[in-house]
Amino acid sequence: MGTAQGERHGGDLVVESLTALGATTVFGLPGQHALGAFDALRRSGLDYIGLRVENNAGFAADAFARVTGSVAPLLVSTGPGALMTLAALQESAAASAPVLGIGSQVPTPGLGGGRKGYLHELVDQKASFRDIVKSVHPVRTASQIPSAIAAAWASALEAPAGPVWLEIPQDVLLAPTSVPPVTALTATPRPLPPRPELTERAARLLGAAERPVILAGGGVVRAGACEELRALAERLDAPVATTFGGKGAFPWDHPLSLRSWLEDRHTTDLLEDADVLLVVGSGLGELSSNYHTFHPRGQLVQIEADLGKLESNHPALGIHADAHLALTALAAAVPPRPESTGAKIAADLLARVRERIAAQDLDLEQRVLGAVREALPDDAPSFWDMTILAYWAWSAFDPRAGATHSAQGAGGLGYGLPAALGAAAADRTKPVLAVSGDGGAMYSIAELATARQYDLPVTWLIVDDGGYGILREYMTDAFGEATATELARPDFTALAESFGVPAVRTAPDRLRADLAAALAAPGPSVVVLPARLRMFAPTHLGEPHQG
Repeated sequence: MGTAQGERHGGDLVVESLTALGATTVFGLPGQHALGAFDALRRSGLDYIGLRVENNAGFAADAFARVTGSVAPLLVSTGPGALMTLAALQESAAASAPVLGIGSQVPTPGLGGGRKGYLHELVDQKASFRDIVKSVHPVRTASQIPSAIAAAWASALEAPAGPVWLEIPQDVLLAPTSVPPVTALTATPRPLPPRPELTERAARLLGAAERPVILAGGGVVRAGACEELRALAERLDAPVATTFGGKGAFPWDHPLSLRSWLEDRHTTDLLEDADVLLVVGSGLGELSSNYHTFHPRGQLVQIEADLGKLESNHPALGIHADAHLALTALAAAVPPRPESTGAKIAADLLARVRERIAAQDLDLEQRVLGAVREALPDDAPSFWDMTILAYWAWSAFDPRAGATHSAQGAGGLGYGLPAALGAAAADRTKPVLAVSGDGGAMYSIAELATARQYDLPVTWLIVDDGGYGILREYMTDAFGEATATELARPDFTALAESFGVPAVRTAPDRLRADLAAALAAPGPSVVVLPARLRMFAPTHLGEPHQG
C-alpha cells in the first residue's frame, strides 16, 4: 500500500504535531503497520535514532527525557514491537521520565477484538500498557491525531511526569488526509502547587525542630529544585541525604551532605532519630528505606507529586505538590535557624560509614569506582545498568556536575548502553559513560551497531565477572551455592571491534588511564574490565538498631 508523490497522509500529522510541540528527536524501530509514520518522518526536520531492539529504543528515549526534561517520542510498530517496549516504559514510569510511546495498530476493521487475523493482531493492545503508563490515547481518525498527541504530551509532562502511550491504526497512518498541516499546537501541563495551609503547618514544624533532617529523592532533580533544596537546608541547618534516584539533588561535598548511603544502618538510624524528617520527591520505597527497616520516631513531612506515593509507607503531613513549588514556598516561610550542629552531624555520620566500609576488605571495589570517577569529566553524564559496580555507585559515587542515572526504578537489565546513547543524542558535545556487567551487556550488545551508525560519543565500560554477579552473591549467601548465574560470554573487545567500535581490555591499575583515553576519543568505544567485585555487607538483615 502506498501514497501518491507529494500527498499528505495520517503519518504527516504525527510528525507535524510532534514538531509543533517542540520535539527534536525520535527514537524507535520501524515495522509494517507503522511505515506511514516513518515515511512522514523522512520528510520532516526531526532527527531519528533507530535502535536494534524496541526495548532498547525505550531506554534511549527514557534517558533523552531525563537529561533534557522534555518529552521523548518513541515510535514503534504493532504487537511484538509495541510489547517489546513494556520493560523500558516500566522504568520510565518508576523514574518519572516523560516518554511518549507511539505505536501503530492493525487496520481499523480489526479493532475491538473481532479477531480478523491481521498480522500482529491483539484483542486489546492498549490494555497491556494501562498498568504501566500514566495515560493511554487511542486514535481512530486522522483528525484526532494532533489533539491526541497534544493531550498525551501534556500528560507526560504533568507532575508527576511519566510515560504515556498513543496508538494509531495502520490505515489511518497511510490514508490521504485533507486535514491542514499542523502549524500551532500547545500542550501545557497543569502546575501542582502546595496548598498554603500545608506549607504553613510544615514551616511551623520545621522551624521548631531541634533535629531536622531532609531526605531528597528523584522528584527534586526532575523538578529542577536543587537550588531551592539547598536554600531550605541551609536555612534550617539540616543535614541532607539523597536517595539513589535523587543523586545530584544536593552537593556531594556540602557540609550538610549525608550523601546517599541509604543501605547503611548508621544513616537509617540518623533518619529515624530526626524529630522532623522532611522527605521530598520520594515515596520511601524499598531501597530508600533500607529495605523497609526505616521506622521514623519523629514527625514526617512528605512532599510528593505522585498522589499514590503520599503516605504510602509511613504516616506523615502529606503535601501533594511539585517539589520546586513546595520547596520555594517552604524556604520563604521557614524562619532561619542559627547554624549549630548540622555540619557536625553530617561529618560524624560519614565517618561512621567510612569505618564500616573500611572494615570489610573492599579496597578493589573502592579503587575501581574511584578510577571511574577520576576518568569521567565532571560534567559528563553516566548511565548504570543493574550490576555490582552500579550498586556501589548508588551509595558512593559523586555525580559532580554530570547526571548519574540507573535502572534502579524498575530494576531491569540492559539499561546502561541504550540509555547512554539516548543521552548522547541529546548532547553530542560531551562524552557519555555507560556501565554494565557482562550479563547485562548481552541484553544490549546489538546497540553497538547503533552507536557506530550514528557515531555517538558513548564509552561503554563492561565489568566482566563471568555471570550475574549480584545474583551469585545473593544465592550463595542464602543457599550456600548459586544456580543459573554463571555465563558463557563473547570476547567483548573482539566483538566491539567487529562493529567498528574501538575496544580495550583493561585492569584495575590501568582503568583510570584507559577509561579517560576512551572518553576523550571521538565516537563510541568499549573498555572491558575483567574483575570479580563484591558488595559491602548489608545492614537490613538483622534487628534494627536504636539511636
